[in-house]
Amino acid sequence: MNATGHPPALAIAGLHKTFGDYVAVKHAELTVAPGSFYGLVGPNGAGKTTLLSMATGLLRPDDGRSMVFGVDLWAEPEKAKQLIGVLPDGLAMPEQLTGRELLTYTARLRGIDAGTATARADELLAVMELDGDVERTLVIDYSTGMRKKIGLACAMVHAPKLLVLDEPFEAIDPVSAAKLKAILRGFIAAGGSVLLSSHVMALVEQLCDTVAVIAKGTVLAEGPVDGVRAGRTLEEAFVELVGADTTEAKGLSWLAS
Repeated sequence: MNATGHPPALAIAGLHKTFGDYVAVKHAELTVAPGSFYGLVGPNGAGKTTLLSMATGLLRPDDGRSMVFGVDLWAEPEKAKQLIGVLPDGLAMPEQLTGRELLTYTARLRGIDAGTATARADELLAVMELDGDVERTLVIDYSTGMRKKIGLACAMVHAPKLLVLDEPFEAIDPVSAAKLKAILRGFIAAGGSVLLSSHVMALVEQLCDTVAVIAKGTVLAEGPVDGVRAGRTLEEAFVELVGADTTEAKGLSWLAS
């Protein structure tokens, strides 16, 4: 519980996962406060996707718990998953559906009645700028940015309190990125909470109030963005925390003219 007596939006306690001898996530601890815009940053292969998959019920952990607004996700999965919307990295979609069909189908799977599903699809498609001819286009013909937006719409259609987004801005154009940022800020302003992963430090500094740094499956730091960067840029703090070698690369002399 926080000072207001409300449970965290997400409390990750000791989540641990190995694949054979490889430790993907090592007893991770994270706390996302209600109303927080929380960034999880780390280099490629740091364990971000594995951690978020365990936290949202997509991958069973070897140990640890994930509590969504006080509900144990693995003990009461249906109750917990009603509270969260998830956008996995590389989300596979039914590509022979149109955008509207996919969004309506997702709403119906969530138990939403037909009338409400249609009304919410209308609003979400308009907000995501996927209405008109685009909503009648098959998902297989969507660009990367359009796929990100329809995926986010599907994650939001059941009115979750927490969004967990894995690399939501990866490989999308600046216009689509600006639209997604506005949507997520609006979600926070309406009382929602967001946890997103990224390896783009500038993005996290721009959007997030709280950040955690993960490398080699271990959470190295967590706290307010200003506290973690401690007078530096977040990128400088990140490089120091992960112990990256930033000296000039040697070799490849044959590339020089």
